[in-house]
Amino acid sequence: MFKSVRQDWFSNVRGDLLAGMVVALALIPEAIAFSVIAGVDPRVGLYAAFSIAVVIAFTGGRPGMISAATGAMALLMVTLVKEHGLQYLLAATLLTGVFQILAGVFRLGVVMRFISRSVITGFVNALAILIFLAQLPELIGANWIVYAMVAAGLGIIYLFPYATRSIPSPLVCIVVLTGIAIWLGLDVRSVGDMGELPSTLPMFLLPQVPFTLETLQIILPYALTLAVVGLLESLLTAASVDDLTDTQSNKSRECAGQGVANIVSGFLGGMAGCAMIGQSVINVKSGGRGRLSTLAAGVFLLLLIVFLSDWVERIPMAALVAVMIMVSIGTFSWDSLLKLRVHPKSSSIVMIATVIVVVATHDLARGVLVGVLLSALFFARKVGKVLHIGSTVVDEGKARHYLVTGQIFFASADSFIAGFDFKEAIERVRIDVSHAHFWDITAVTALDKIVLKFRREGAEVEIVGMNEASTTLVDKFSVHDKPEAERLMGH
Repeated sequence: MFKSVRQDWFSNVRGDLLAGMVVALALIPEAIAFSVIAGVDPRVGLYAAFSIAVVIAFTGGRPGMISAATGAMALLMVTLVKEHGLQYLLAATLLTGVFQILAGVFRLGVVMRFISRSVITGFVNALAILIFLAQLPELIGANWIVYAMVAAGLGIIYLFPYATRSIPSPLVCIVVLTGIAIWLGLDVRSVGDMGELPSTLPMFLLPQVPFTLETLQIILPYALTLAVVGLLESLLTAASVDDLTDTQSNKSRECAGQGVANIVSGFLGGMAGCAMIGQSVINVKSGGRGRLSTLAAGVFLLLLIVFLSDWVERIPMAALVAVMIMVSIGTFSWDSLLKLRVHPKSSSIVMIATVIVVVATHDLARGVLVGVLLSALFFARKVGKVLHIGSTVVDEGKARHYLVTGQIFFASADSFIAGFDFKEAIERVRIDVSHAHFWDITAVTALDKIVLKFRREGAEVEIVGMNEASTTLVDKFSVHDKPEAERLMGH
């Protein structure tokens, strides 16, 4: 236990603290922007970013991953805030946390096993594109100074590591460009233009809503949606950070940890949040690896907005745009483009479809759902084709033995039926299914059709070699050995 605590918290103290500082600076404009999207005061997003980051550092299942208020979650809150106000959003945030804790208790994090690598790659690429697109409003129509500062920022980010890696280059970028902007008195958009920063610490409060069934009916749909989308984005981000750091995370603990963090956020006046792939990549690229980096990000964020707001407000947005462009470039899986011709077409289609849907709708859940459905369809189609039915004539042409090899389910049922010759004039049919498996009711129905068709042609049918699992399914749902078989088949 002590070894685990030391590894998670104190194995990379300097790197974690510096990375946390970079993340904190990059969190501020995003938290304000997400508050604007949701239609709430900037303090709601900033308090959420602070509280979720601090809590998830202790409760999360993925060291080094950053969680805070996110755009995906903010978009889901718009209608609730518009129709019922902030207090109902805070109540929904608390209920979201409860649902996520239950997901962790019941180990629903295992659903990640059913999300293919193509879907995860598509998710990562889509978010990289969305991160880049989110920077365009700061660039379109801007003067040449902004472009020069962004170019200079990218130069610092990519070239400074050749001089030394002891200080994260994104932090150097922010400090240098802020210093230049203040020294030269440049007229560029700054963090202070995004919205007013809070001047007080968050306080514990209960949502001012009536505790009635009507309130529950209002917040329940939003809380369920927020819980599902939040967990989906968090688990996918955890999988991505696992790949970046070549380590493993505890998905069930991550589910419960996100729930606890959202409950704390709701009690401190913050909105619901989840893991952020952009900030997590910033953290990892800046040298953050342990839980201390996540905690530092939250603590530094609070210190910056409450005690150093006069300085933070003067950070040019161009510096943060440069950092986020670096994130989008580093997040995008460029290797996936090179392998489009090498990978199976089905995998490439799944990846591209996931990217298109997420980018087009700005809805992570829809994109991942489309990717998962396509993966399932391609898999079913592929497995359905792996079915072989061979036969031999025995007993001087009076009988035929069929040998079935493969998986029989809804996608292969028609091919299963088509493999038999029902018009052949024979007395006996023996069907050997020792190398086959029946998976669903569609497969059982197909077997019923085969047996009854042979019987109508006057042949005796014997089925041999069925495994125990298939036998249980067939005994429960088949009709070919029941007296009413002919009537049920329409004869």
